[in-house]
Amino acid sequence: MKTPKRLALGLLAAAALTGVLAACAPARRQTSDRIPIQFWTLDLAPKFNDYLNGVIARWEQQNPGYDVVWTDVPWGSVERKLLAAVFARTAPDVVNLNPLFAANLASKGGLQPLEPLLPQGAAETYLPLIWQAGQSAAPDGQLQQFAIPWYLTARITLANSQLLSQAGYDAPPRTWAEVPAYAEAVKRRTGRYALFVTVVPEDSAELLESLVQMGVTLLDQRQRAAFNTPAGRRAFAFWSDLYRRGLLPREVVSQGYRRAIELYQSGELAQVGSGAEFLRSIQTNAPQVAAATRPYPPLTGANGAANVAVMTLAIPRQSKVAGPATRFALFLTDANNQARFAEQARVLPSSTGALRQVEEALADEQPSTQAEQLVRQARLLSAQTLSSARVLVPASPGVKRLQAIVYTQLQRAMLGQISSDAALAEAERQWNAYAAGRWP
Repeated sequence: MKTPKRLALGLLAAAALTGVLAACAPARRQTSDRIPIQFWTLDLAPKFNDYLNGVIARWEQQNPGYDVVWTDVPWGSVERKLLAAVFARTAPDVVNLNPLFAANLASKGGLQPLEPLLPQGAAETYLPLIWQAGQSAAPDGQLQQFAIPWYLTARITLANSQLLSQAGYDAPPRTWAEVPAYAEAVKRRTGRYALFVTVVPEDSAELLESLVQMGVTLLDQRQRAAFNTPAGRRAFAFWSDLYRRGLLPREVVSQGYRRAIELYQSGELAQVGSGAEFLRSIQTNAPQVAAATRPYPPLTGANGAANVAVMTLAIPRQSKVAGPATRFALFLTDANNQARFAEQARVLPSSTGALRQVEEALADEQPSTQAEQLVRQARLLSAQTLSSARVLVPASPGVKRLQAIVYTQLQRAMLGQISSDAALAEAERQWNAYAAGRWP
């Protein structure tokens, strides 16, 4: 939070008192005198009204005496609204959060630890590496489960087969170690660029994730910098060398991921990392590029770990119905409910049973057009990626500041203002100063 803590709390209190929560869209109101369970989601209404109202109705039938009151909140305002609700002691009982914000709340004691509320074996019904994304350090430093994983998106590689062929490749590289030679071949033989990975501090975390895939440990157990190592020096040199050699678009230091999309759709980029559904946008916006686009596995490091984005469900500590709220969250994320939502929303499930259902359904699909066949292949590849996927950058308080520090210093190295080793050392110094509370 950029404002001082006391001022921020004052603003949040004022917002709560003036009705900031009125901007939330009430998708389903309480309809009886039964005990209410307040449930917040992010940007799911009205598209998924029928689905969510159906899940809620089934759970209420199995749990008489409770009434789930669903409110859908705009994505861009959920943090402000939730903090205001916590301050006003009107927090929801179940809330849809990304792991980073959930970790920040958990570190301040704002979320209910779930271990005492979970039935035995609950974790075993979810993908193991995805379940771990809901763990965070409590205020006492102990690792605890604060969130239940819900839906996922996995990045794959979408590549222009015509540019690949011109560069002498049948497929794009699978590992970062292969990228420099590939990027040079693409530039020399096609005049285009191989890939675009932004170094804009507030944008995509893809580059930070690549450091982890290259064997870099970002932080130690005390949350101090652990990246100034031989692996870290190799990773910083990797990116600064690519840029200085002209093998990355110059805009990677000034423009975000949106620019990668623009370049790919204009035929100026050989590949882009994205979700499977992005194929539909390419088919609409750039039909010729779409016709040449093929899905491939994502870039990884030597251990093959791919990245996954996770949306979770958490129980604020203020909830007076934490037990029933947890049961509802588990019901919403069970195999059958997740499989239905994955199909409707074109996302991936965190439940192992649901993932099997999704893979079987995709394998059985018989698309009637080439375009739909490509989308099916991309979705199936995304689902298969989950076997080796995890959240590469742990959700810990301050991780956005860490990204800003690392990216800013890496920019300096890429622009030739400082050596890559010196940039890494400065990033280490700045993060440790921040972690120790000395950052201005």
